[in-house]
Amino acid sequence: MDFKACYNARETAKESVFRDVLEILTSTSSTIEQACKGSCGLADLDTCLLLIAECFRCLRNACVECAKNQHVMRHLGLISTSVHLIKLLHGIQIKEELLLTALRCSLQFLGNIAAGNGDSQNSIWKCAFPDLFLTCLTYSDEKIVTYCCMVLFTCLNSERVRELLDPGNLAVTLHVLRVYKEQLESEWSFLIFTEHLLKCPELVKALYAKLSNQERVTLLELMMVKVSDKNSVISEEMNVFVRHAEFLAVCFQENCGAVLKLTAAADAEDEEALVTIRLLDVLCEMTSNNGQLEHLQAFPGLLETAIDTLRLTHLAGKQAVNIFTATHAVAGQEEISHPAVGFKSHLIRLIGNLCYKNKENQDKVYDLDGISLILDSCSIDDNNPFVSQWAVYAIRNLTEQNEQNQALIAHMEQKGLADSSALERMGLEIQQRDDKLILRSVRKKPS
Repeated sequence: MDFKACYNARETAKESVFRDVLEILTSTSSTIEQACKGSCGLADLDTCLLLIAECFRCLRNACVECAKNQHVMRHLGLISTSVHLIKLLHGIQIKEELLLTALRCSLQFLGNIAAGNGDSQNSIWKCAFPDLFLTCLTYSDEKIVTYCCMVLFTCLNSERVRELLDPGNLAVTLHVLRVYKEQLESEWSFLIFTEHLLKCPELVKALYAKLSNQERVTLLELMMVKVSDKNSVISEEMNVFVRHAEFLAVCFQENCGAVLKLTAAADAEDEEALVTIRLLDVLCEMTSNNGQLEHLQAFPGLLETAIDTLRLTHLAGKQAVNIFTATHAVAGQEEISHPAVGFKSHLIRLIGNLCYKNKENQDKVYDLDGISLILDSCSIDDNNPFVSQWAVYAIRNLTEQNEQNQALIAHMEQKGLADSSALERMGLEIQQRDDKLILRSVRKKPS
């Protein structure tokens, strides 16, 4: 196919062609309206739907990367006519393929006329928001939902995202999240969140309050994707993610106790507990980023909450056999599959992050008896992969330029309160110099 020839054909299309298409759509729309009102029969519905689909195919193709045609179509009123016709077609109580095709082509046209054209985006937003999006995002046809997401993504900007904060419009955001949850291959719904909606902390907070626990997990997974991609968070967005971090810290503090429900086998899929697990995952990732770490290190009560939660889960695992009990599977045993696998490891990771080059938090862990808790939690545990490695990381952050914490661990080992083999696994050893016990790293000998 000669794409250059096709482009030239679009460029040379006369306004009269689009006037003719508009006349056909207007006439067909009027015919369908009369039939819906019962004032006349509609024997040839299939013909009307086929005609509508072909008109929108023509318009859709003609405005691809062609600002001239986009401009002409907009000034002829084809955007408002299209939106009106989409709403009309939605009201027809049939779900046959011809109707679906007409709706799909109409949404593709809106997506193409909006692409790279701010004036067209303004016109679509004025005519279609929020009704058309509320209608099409909940449609039973996956392609219609996908094309609707495409139109919404193309039209969104920072100002319009704030319009979604209105209680009547928040449903649009909720429907997009449900589309993503139910259609994980929907790239447009993913982009709507990662490129637009997550840039508005107020919207995320308002949405979070309206969500079920399952939907909150989905939202947190989207945030995890965004936060994990360090290159995607540009400097201008750093303040936005600091506010996200503070909000999620509050949510974690309020809900951390829910994870203890997982001590009962029957509650292994408790949705509130799953939210707590995802909150911790996102906070661990956020505290791995210097931009958000500083603010979370100073966030009131977060470090205390992490230590208290580690203590409670550690105690729960010792009092009875459950997911928080340290286990060491025999060779060949199946891998443990449980939503709380790794939870204690992540708590230790969070504590270690919060103490990174932070003397105040290092001392706070000392005061809360958190050091002995971390040392007691660091044995090999199939329920918590890499727990030893995260404990090494945490202890090193706790003892860096902190003689008080170094001395505490040294005295614990001397009195038998700290397992020397555990310290060895961490690559640490105790040495006596004069009257002081020194905690130092051990260089591994070559094997």
